[in-house]
Amino acid sequence: MTSPRRTLGRSGVAVSPLGFGAAPLGNLYTPLDEETARATVDAAWEAGVRYFDTAPHYGLGLSERRLGEALRARPRGEFTVSTKVGRLLEPHPEPSGSDLAAGGFAVPDTLRRRPDYSRDGVLRSLEASLERLGLDRIDLALVHDPDDHMDTALAEALPALAELRAQGVVGAIGVGMNSVDPLRRFVAEGDPDVVMVAGRWTLLDRTATPLLAECAAREVSVIAAAPFNSGLLSTDHPEASGHYDYGTVPAAVLGRARALAARCAAHGVPLPRAALCFPLREPVVASVLAGFRSPTEVTSAAGHLTHGVPKRLWAELDTTT
Repeated sequence: MTSPRRTLGRSGVAVSPLGFGAAPLGNLYTPLDEETARATVDAAWEAGVRYFDTAPHYGLGLSERRLGEALRARPRGEFTVSTKVGRLLEPHPEPSGSDLAAGGFAVPDTLRRRPDYSRDGVLRSLEASLERLGLDRIDLALVHDPDDHMDTALAEALPALAELRAQGVVGAIGVGMNSVDPLRRFVAEGDPDVVMVAGRWTLLDRTATPLLAECAAREVSVIAAAPFNSGLLSTDHPEASGHYDYGTVPAAVLGRARALAARCAAHGVPLPRAALCFPLREPVVASVLAGFRSPTEVTSAAGHLTHGVPKRLWAELDTTT
């Protein structure tokens, strides 16, 4: 059963409250077989997910190809796809055999990523993405992690996407990053419909608070990605051996995560449920985006959002952090 979709800014493009992060389809960290990849997308559809996010970066195009194939038989007007610009894929002159060390994906490194936030780079990137996805249009195009290319992204990449939006080639545009202050600059100086902030509007990390306020004031929607902070909040019992923001878990962070888990347990609420529901408490947040690599993970996440979290627990969690 599908949930009511939420519109991104003033664009008219809508997304489901739960978004499907397709990085695992690109063999993030470990291989994912074709059958499981397809079954995971199918399970998401059955659970009512209608927003799917990918990028050329994810598996050097593998994620886009797998996602496009899995959605091919679905009614085009019933789902929303976002992909990203900023990294062009080109033949690797000296492949090592695997992209795992350089990019984090268990795929052959016959291709490499070249940063390109120019207008021409944006056009070439989207053209290639459309081909890999097998789609006739991109619903949402995002500038991907332009941390070291801010000026070019503001002067060329985002304006190029705005042109394509005006032409109807893409439906909505925005920027996706892990860093809050650069996103605030894009909101202030650019014309995005949405920003995707990863790991900074979560139950454990709320540093995106000023960003959300500025987005609400300018009618810019927010997509909250990485709600589990790289997995630390994905289980009821956060472990020191887990991951936090793609790395090891600092002792102070682990202590806070365990305190949150204890509060949840006292109310009979799984910690992952609170982590998934938290971002959507703010009206400016259109979708919470999590990566999935199995049908079980998808159905579990959808169930968490359906059950929700009691208000009295939110009051305790807000004081715990």
